[in-house]
Amino acid sequence: MAGGGIASGSRLFSKFLRPQSTDVQAAAMWGVAATTGALWLIQPFDWLKKTFLEKAQAEGQ
Repeated sequence: MAGGGIASGSRLFSKFLRPQSTDVQAAAMWGVAATTGALWLIQPFDWLKKTFLEKAQAEGQ
């Protein structure tokens, strides 16, 4: 009798733990929001320009 209860319980948990497409979309949206917020707070645009744009110009010369 206990084996049936464990099997039905594991089936119940696997149904709830399976990620849905809306969960994936929500996680992606939160990731975009967190990245945008971090960039807004830090504003590393001088570093980005120095690191990527000036190196690309130096390599092109």
